[in-house]
Amino acid sequence: MATRTTAERPTARERLLTAANELFYEEGVHTVGIDRVIERAGVAKATLYSAYGSKDELIRAYLSVRHELRRRRLTEAVARHDTPREQLLAVFDALGEAFAEPGYRGCAFANASAEARPDSSITEVSDDVRRWVRELFTDLGTAAGAADPAQLAQQLVVLYDGAGLKARMDRDPGAAATARGIAALLIDAATAAH
Repeated sequence: MATRTTAERPTARERLLTAANELFYEEGVHTVGIDRVIERAGVAKATLYSAYGSKDELIRAYLSVRHELRRRRLTEAVARHDTPREQLLAVFDALGEAFAEPGYRGCAFANASAEARPDSSITEVSDDVRRWVRELFTDLGTAAGAADPAQLAQQLVVLYDGAGLKARMDRDPGAAATARGIAALLIDAATAAH
């Protein structure tokens, strides 16, 4: 979403996306009806359809924005470190920051996917996110000298997912630190021969 000066009013499309982001993340994409989104956005129902075409496309836009925010958060965390090992661990530091945010309600993609059809736009966007996270871990594992970067990536994805679930279900933002400690052991084991 674009940055605006205080004198500029967001477009109807931007207001819809902001409302969808708030409501879908707080309450769920399947629970929230379009009437609630358009009411919060302060637009007519016809505006939703002219801007996005359908609720599914609004959900796709919402998840795409969340994906871009996640990508930026993780990329920036990784960029703050020089060594591939520290870059891998920085992913878990970024998770810890997300878990500590007020209103953290778990992974938006896992939440949305829980009731999604296999052929839905939710599944498509979520699959893209999952692929990107695996590729990030694989690329960093390769740079770190892991004997089997793909296997290390799979292990780190399990930790990444598990930390998110624990943070949400147990209301435990410290889950990221626990996962980071386990990740360090896995990374060291995977790179020991090199």
